Amino acid sequence: MEDNVNETTEQPNLINESNGTGILASRWKRLGASIIDGLLMMIVTIPTMYFTGGFDGILDGIKPSIGYNLMMAIFGIIVFILINGKLLINDGQTIGKFFFRIKIITLDGNLPLVNEHLLKRYAIFFIPGQIPFAGGLLSLINVLFIFGEKKRCIHDLAGGTKVVLV
Repeated sequence: MEDNVNETTEQPNLINESNGTGILASRWKRLGASIIDGLLMMIVTIPTMYFTGGFDGILDGIKPSIGYNLMMAIFGIIVFILINGKLLINDGQTIGKFFFRIKIITLDGNLPLVNEHLLKRYAIFFIPGQIPFAGGLLSLINVLFIFGEKKRCIHDLAGGTKVVLV
């Protein structure tokens, strides 16, 4: 009888936390997954920037041109898709999310479709960060939404997605 009481008291919390379709991933798991994804991107982009002159002039306070930054942003998106595209489409995961056993789903619990969800989600994630001066602030605001009650960043809200435990 005591076990039934515990199950009853715990179940409403699970439903409330997950909105009925999967238990939401913790903020820490999402952060860890993001760090792994970022490190993987850096393994490719930092050497590319070095060999294409992206670091030339930095010690003298000379910033790369807007054209160069745009080229590197496009390159970064292509690299992200090459590294994570198949896993995202088939399982709703990036390599970091796979490692932390979390995945992206739609609000009704399905895998996100590329054209309906993932393009919106990642456009909101990548594009604002490329805006000179304001990009960093916009990206920070996006990520800080994770501390809301629903644990969803702006890119989750835009894509109609959430991140849950596998």
